[in-house]
Amino acid sequence: MNRNWYGHDAGLSTRMFITMFLLALLYLAFLAVLWGVGVDYLSLLIVAAAMLGIQYYFSDRLALWSMGAKEVGPEQAPKLHGMIERLSVMGGIPKPRVAIAESPMPNAFATGRNPSKAVVAVTTALMDRLEDREVEAVLAHELTHVKNRDVTVITLASFFSTVAFFIMRFSMFSGFGGYGRRDRDQSGQAIMLVYLASVLVWLISFFLIRALSRYRELAADRGSAILTGAPSQLASALLKISSGMQRIPQQDLRRAEGMNAFFIIPAVRGSSIMELFSTHPSLERRLEQLRKLEQQMEMR
Repeated sequence: MNRNWYGHDAGLSTRMFITMFLLALLYLAFLAVLWGVGVDYLSLLIVAAAMLGIQYYFSDRLALWSMGAKEVGPEQAPKLHGMIERLSVMGGIPKPRVAIAESPMPNAFATGRNPSKAVVAVTTALMDRLEDREVEAVLAHELTHVKNRDVTVITLASFFSTVAFFIMRFSMFSGFGGYGRRDRDQSGQAIMLVYLASVLVWLISFFLIRALSRYRELAADRGSAILTGAPSQLASALLKISSGMQRIPQQDLRRAEGMNAFFIIPAVRGSSIMELFSTHPSLERRLEQLRKLEQQMEMR
């Protein structure tokens, strides 16, 4: 099958571009407010940069550690390595490291700051419950995240949101003592302006970043469908994973919820979270996209 026929999803690409553009405008306006009231935000930028830098450079280790996943070699998981190696060649990326997590929760994730530092991890429950072609579709989804550098994109998009959060918390407890350049009579107004701006920036960016994350999940679904040539296999895998998630105890889901942005299906019960607040699109929306892709492929 010729996997170049599909080109780009113009609508999806446009939505991602508009979201990034709105984030950029929001952050520029936020910087203008900080500059206008004379806030010495350099130290806050440094703190936020340090935290995101740690997340960026150590995201693979932190993610594996949080899930208790261990890297495995070809001799330990030959079938899994074989699938990932073949899909990596097809996708034109270096073969990532491979990890397995002992978990009753069927799921998978990919992380790493760039394709050469990436790792793809699956849980034992996912490999037990899915057929080989379904596992392959899930791996193709995760490799699309690697190819699209989604960890880098979301980390960069979150930078000033993190700054706004720190300023919001800092202003609540310290009142920016010593940070104002204006006279004492105006310092109270300046503090309130900065606090309100920080709240708005954090709130708006929260929804914009969630929207960006959902678009990138749809792009990864599309990439998987094209890479494997079988959208129905990913659709079947998503249904099985989502169904399996409903049987996981709530306390186990809560322990894993910090990894939701990485998982192919978030560790939540299907009806317990609104899509607007989620890092992932609804299962129905994902299945509908895959159904349309299946129809397009059948017409070729």
